Amino acid sequence: MRVRPPCPRPPHHAAPSPTTLRPAAALRGLRALRLLAALAAAPLAGCSFFAASDVQRGQQVGADQLRELIPGTSTRADASSLLGSPTARAAFDDNTWIYISQITRSRVARVPGIDQQNVLVLSFNQAGTLQSVRHLTKQDAKSVDMVARATATPGSDSTFMQQLLGNIGHFTPGGLGGLGGGGGGSSLGQSGGQAP
Repeated sequence: MRVRPPCPRPPHHAAPSPTTLRPAAALRGLRALRLLAALAAAPLAGCSFFAASDVQRGQQVGADQLRELIPGTSTRADASSLLGSPTARAAFDDNTWIYISQITRSRVARVPGIDQQNVLVLSFNQAGTLQSVRHLTKQDAKSVDMVARATATPGSDSTFMQQLLGNIGHFTPGGLGGLGGGGGGSSLGQSGGQAP
């Protein structure tokens, strides 16, 4: 019978070295460390995944397209074939075509904010020939202030309770939805004849 020599053991006061740990315990510690690192990095990674992207609205008119529109020679048909139909036309002048494009991005609470805005205004004469091309940006926009006044409406200014209590006694038993026949009026008066 063979006797094995005892395994050398570290002293009780010394910490175990990584070579003396069991492989399964080392793997568990490594997995826990990886999981902790992934959980710590997840909030930072989420910022890039859910970032609002730019949204193109309208048709962006390029510089090459603008060079092809020549005032005095280009016509409505040329502008329509090159740029497509206009976004809007002037309210009282059908000879003014407006092309609007915006690049928007969601802001706080998903409210869209305008990053870039371009407005192209084409003016034609009565014969349909292009007269002028104006390019407007966000800096050319004018702020419109809201009016805080309320529009007056005809009628009385009664409260909800006055309206509710003011109708007491104005209803007849015939007008209570089928409780007494005929919707508030007499069947004799409506038909002009006598009741059967």
